[in-house]
Amino acid sequence: MVQVPDVPLAERMRPKKIAEVAGQAAAIGNLQHMLQSGMLPSIIFWGPPGVGKTTLAKVLAEESGRRFFALNAVSSGVKEVRETLEKAAKPHILDTGGKAIVFIDEIHRFNKGQQDSLLSAVERGDCTLIGATTENPSFEVNPALLSRCQVLVLEALSADELRSVYHQALEKDPWLKNFEVKVLEDEALLALSGGDARKLLNYLEWTVAAHQKEGKVSVSNTLVQETIKQRVPRYDKGGEMHYDIISAFIKSVRGGAVQAALYWMARMIHGGEDPVFIARRLLILASEDIGLANPTALAVASAGFDAVRQIGMPEARIILAQVCVYLSSSPKSNASYLAIDQALDFVRNHADAPVPLHLRNAPTKLMKELGYGEAYLYPHNYPQHVVAQSYDPEGLKLPDFFVPGDSQREQEIQRWLDWRKKIDDPGEEEA
Repeated sequence: MVQVPDVPLAERMRPKKIAEVAGQAAAIGNLQHMLQSGMLPSIIFWGPPGVGKTTLAKVLAEESGRRFFALNAVSSGVKEVRETLEKAAKPHILDTGGKAIVFIDEIHRFNKGQQDSLLSAVERGDCTLIGATTENPSFEVNPALLSRCQVLVLEALSADELRSVYHQALEKDPWLKNFEVKVLEDEALLALSGGDARKLLNYLEWTVAAHQKEGKVSVSNTLVQETIKQRVPRYDKGGEMHYDIISAFIKSVRGGAVQAALYWMARMIHGGEDPVFIARRLLILASEDIGLANPTALAVASAGFDAVRQIGMPEARIILAQVCVYLSSSPKSNASYLAIDQALDFVRNHADAPVPLHLRNAPTKLMKELGYGEAYLYPHNYPQHVVAQSYDPEGLKLPDFFVPGDSQREQEIQRWLDWRKKIDDPGEEEA
């Protein structure tokens, strides 16, 4: 048997140039333009794991001729951050392309004090900051720091992009070239990696290593699944299982599987997961998956989120359990989630229409003379506080973005919408 290298396949295959990075065409186009212009701003890479955030930071440093300092927000304290920033700030002959790059992996895990120290360094121009996060930076990164960074969104890799990744590994990796590897089926390999190139390469390496006896390995769906089952690691809040278990947890709550939701949550708590992270995910779910089917769910999740931040562990586990059970057993609806996405899609595909004069604000005499707000009908002056008038933009007929679900609460909303439509068009029922 050929000894498996100490360095994982994903690390051995890490691209050395920006043009070698799989996928991410939009982000890479922006980065190449920055490199060509010689102006590299501070950047936040936002995207799921294994899509190239760390790789892009390293190749940017390499191609721009800058020193590279890396920190992980999970394991780095204030002292280490301060020392790294001091080193980066010192002029050095190696900085041929500009200021040193300080890369912060999982930057959303830094507390306010740590983020403030980064802000000071960026404001002074001591370094170029590159942060990587799997969480929405709008919520997780200091607004002042975020305003000084360009956010680039990275997407999970497509099936074709993942195929390109493993084909390159089979062609170029010296260890894999010791064997005759044939990929007979790749559905399991692609599905289990979930758009994550690092997982994909890990799974491929594990499968080949476990079945290399005769120098030939025929990769099939069954072979991949059996290999991964034997190699599944225990929960690691900074590793791959973090994402798999939070996914299982959210899907269990969404599906109303109370016992399973509690199990997956217990796995996270036992593994040392940040309870605020769990509470935040429940808060998002309360609106995304329950919404108006039970409006109280958002209030319960919000109160739970605040309580968890105030109380901390170990008592926070009780609060999390209460919110988990409540949301799991609540009626579900994603109507609001679908509605705003459809409205955003409509806005993206239609030119900005003017606001009708009667809906415009008229704070000045000139605006009033121009007719701003003149024909507006104040609903509170009419029966049931509703009056027939158009609220649509000029020249556009809006579709029904919000379509209520079949829950009791949303059917009440549907009846109200039907009644409201008759106010605007009383002849519709007769027609």
